[in-house]
Amino acid sequence: MLANLTTPLIGIVSTTAIGRLGEPALLGGAAMASVIFDCMFWLFAFLRLSTVAFTAQSLGSGDIEELPALFARGLVLAALIGSALIALQVPLAALLLDAMGGSRDVTEAARIYFSVRIWSSPLALGNYVVLGWLVGQARARLALLVQIVINLVNMATTALLVLEFKFGIAGAAVAAVIAEGSGLLLGILIARRLLRGRLAVPRKKLFDRTKLTRMFAVNRDIMLRTAALITTFLFFTAQGARAGDVTLAANSVLNNFLLMSAFFLDGLANAAEQLCGQSFGARDKEGFSTATRLVVFWGFVFAVIVMAVFALFGPQLIDFMTASQDVRSAARDFLIFVIASPLLAVFAFAFDGVYIGATWARDMRNLMLVSLLIFFTAWLGLRGYGNAGLWGALLAFYAARGGLEALRYPELLKATFGKTRRVG
Repeated sequence: MLANLTTPLIGIVSTTAIGRLGEPALLGGAAMASVIFDCMFWLFAFLRLSTVAFTAQSLGSGDIEELPALFARGLVLAALIGSALIALQVPLAALLLDAMGGSRDVTEAARIYFSVRIWSSPLALGNYVVLGWLVGQARARLALLVQIVINLVNMATTALLVLEFKFGIAGAAVAAVIAEGSGLLLGILIARRLLRGRLAVPRKKLFDRTKLTRMFAVNRDIMLRTAALITTFLFFTAQGARAGDVTLAANSVLNNFLLMSAFFLDGLANAAEQLCGQSFGARDKEGFSTATRLVVFWGFVFAVIVMAVFALFGPQLIDFMTASQDVRSAARDFLIFVIASPLLAVFAFAFDGVYIGATWARDMRNLMLVSLLIFFTAWLGLRGYGNAGLWGALLAFYAARGGLEALRYPELLKATFGKTRRVG
């Protein structure tokens, strides 16, 4: 949980440092670009998710010789995807920034940030693999160590380049590149130690046809599911941008709250991925269902805690993230939606972890597409309420995701493990 909680800090630190400069256009640009990178990298979250599942399943089945190959396959794929993003950076920037619909000043600031941070792509995606591989082995402390190093380096270099050397928004992007590179280097060194120097994998094993076919099938479905999820948040951000720079900046500040909440709850989802994945590999139905119940229960406990933190300290956190009085005022107006979000998101995060651990990727993809349709339907019905209606649609999306997965779970459990034991 702590390892995941640190994940959104690169965007948060960048937004906060630029926000301290007191210029809404720069803050909006940093926030817009950060959302773009969060979403763009998120599209390839299968690098982490499938690595967790396959690693945990290998442990459960006793196939520990597969661990080096899983790590190597993930890094090769991360390098290929990251290099492609760098090669396509010009059309990507034009497409994504134009689609966001920000003002001229906001878009120009975002373009500067994008042109620098895009070079972190292979590094950031490689860190997805490292995190998934470590979590899949239940080595969460090592995953936390890597994330802490990434964010300490990011905070230090951002403060130095933005606040001390006055490099502005480009300085925040350079800091992100340096931080991701530091994390990946540490992750590879940790993997080398855990594998006792056996990082090299024979070509035949690395490109095993059966393993690759399964990996690509699961990754495809997770990617499509993630694309639907990204569509929701990009649409949300674009609608905020069309409402003006102040609304965009306010929503971006509040989006950091959502990210903190999401990655907090996603820590439990990671536990489900590992525990359910290992139980799946061992064909242990009781262990699988017990892990599911525990994750859902503790999800509700931590959701209440997060809600209390947002309710008690939300205004102070808003003031810390931005120096603009207009943005502070607008963010406070919609804080209630952020406070309500964790409780509605519990099932969504918990069952995402369960579905990923069991590699029920096709069903997860289909249910996400239905949830996306529910989001747009809710937005159409609530758009007359402006930004409040937009937030309402987002909460409806959270509720739909978790509710649909919870309803589908019993049937998938029966199909996977049979009727040997009564669960529940």
